[in-house]
Amino acid sequence: MNPANTVFDAKRLIGRKFSDSKVQENMKLWPFRVIKGTDDTPKIVVSHKGEEKEFSAEEISSMVLGKMKEIAEAYLGRVVKNAVITVPAYFNDSQRQATKDAGTIAGLNVMRMPTAAAIAYGLDNKSESIGKINVLIFDLGGGTFDVSLTTIEEGGIFEVKAVSGDTHLGGEDFDNRMVDHCVSEFKRKWNKDLTQNQRALGRLRFACEKAKRILSSTTQTSIDLDCLHDGIDFSMRFTRAKFEQLNMSLFDQCIRTLDKCLKDAKLENSWVDEVILVGGSTRIPKVQHMLREFFGWKELHKSVNPDEAVAFGAAVMAAKLSGSNDKSFRDLLLLDVTPLSLGVEIKGEVFSVVIPRNTQIPTKKCKTFVTAFDNQSAANIKVYQGERTKSTKNHLLGEFRVSGIPPAPKGGIKFKDCFEIDADGILTVTSKIISTGISNKLTIANDKGRLSKDEIEKMVKQAAKYKLEDEEYKKKVNAYNALEDYIYNMENKVKEYKINRRVPAESLRKMENAIRETIEWLADNQAAPISELQRKKALLEFVCAP
Repeated sequence: MNPANTVFDAKRLIGRKFSDSKVQENMKLWPFRVIKGTDDTPKIVVSHKGEEKEFSAEEISSMVLGKMKEIAEAYLGRVVKNAVITVPAYFNDSQRQATKDAGTIAGLNVMRMPTAAAIAYGLDNKSESIGKINVLIFDLGGGTFDVSLTTIEEGGIFEVKAVSGDTHLGGEDFDNRMVDHCVSEFKRKWNKDLTQNQRALGRLRFACEKAKRILSSTTQTSIDLDCLHDGIDFSMRFTRAKFEQLNMSLFDQCIRTLDKCLKDAKLENSWVDEVILVGGSTRIPKVQHMLREFFGWKELHKSVNPDEAVAFGAAVMAAKLSGSNDKSFRDLLLLDVTPLSLGVEIKGEVFSVVIPRNTQIPTKKCKTFVTAFDNQSAANIKVYQGERTKSTKNHLLGEFRVSGIPPAPKGGIKFKDCFEIDADGILTVTSKIISTGISNKLTIANDKGRLSKDEIEKMVKQAAKYKLEDEEYKKKVNAYNALEDYIYNMENKVKEYKINRRVPAESLRKMENAIRETIEWLADNQAAPISELQRKKALLEFVCAP
């Protein structure tokens, strides 16, 4: 009845910037006003008692959390201070921090923010002595979509193998497709534009959401709205087939995300023991049909209520944190993963991965590198995050310098670079000169310089798109380095030949000329194709053959 002052979808705003393309996209669909606040934060504008008020997404979320706090206190009969607040698995650091801020605004001490659906399944099936099983959590809610592959072992160890998702895909998007279709039909029939009438759009959205729910249990329904716009009554029959047709691209997107998650976990479809449905949108028959088809017509697990699974998991986590002695979850352990690969830049702007994406955290991994030049006295360590072969195509997290390298030929000094991520997602990179023990380190907190969810999604998509380009680049770098290394080795050999006088002077002169010409050519032809680099190396090898 009052669409301009009725706020929903705050979860789609939280932790995002006003300039975010997703926010700009959604603003066209919301009946309430969103404006740009300080530091590019989105602000929701509503009228209250004749005055305009601005609220952040955190404030709106804190109102919901405050209400939940009241409900809990009324039920328990005591004050509630501490809370476990769940977040989508694919929420980025700023979205998690903003959610935590919302809890603080609501007067809550947020102790943990887990992704809790797997816990609900694991505890629900504890009595059956499940052994070690692979569980796929398919969480399609109102605004977000998450897929996580978790291994559950007896004793309550929940090991996340891979996560994927979209923080902008859910029931609201299915409703939007229906609303758009109805707006088009209204325009076609009456040649009138509904989009400027926010009250009409609000009524239409409500009717579409209701129709969507009905279509999950029956094959057709109708949308009937009296005096929708300019005194015109709107009536339209909606079939399940039409609903599926309008949303097919979104359903396909869900399956593609699911497939990516399994590939990241290096698991075949048939190795998944249980598929758990979480979130109201998993009640859509087409979604269930596509999931069964994807998993070879496996039956989907429905014993956990999709609306309650996350809350149940959160309650279990809260019980553990409050010191409950219940044996069923006393030993509960939830192991998370890092969403993108981490590594350093090596010669030729190549990205050398130290910690691959979807590695469990906390973790520590080390890799050994060597000096790139003769008598190199210092090294700049550039730390990147991403999936591209060329380092500069990834996200630079930070850089630091290691000095005091003892004089030695190229490749003569070894470095040990160690990457360590703690349970809070804080990354520490240490580089140590093995021979001297001299080291330096860089600490990158997960809220500084780390990637946003959109950047992660973009990088993963780009990695697939540019895979061939990356492979070609790597071949070219290898060919360039091979030629450069051969020149370096031959220069040293020519010096040896001169001392030992094993090679005739005329041959030595030809070798030196060929080496000099190749060095000059290489300096002027940095962008030469692979074939040309290989040809130059073959020619030099022919001239320098002993």
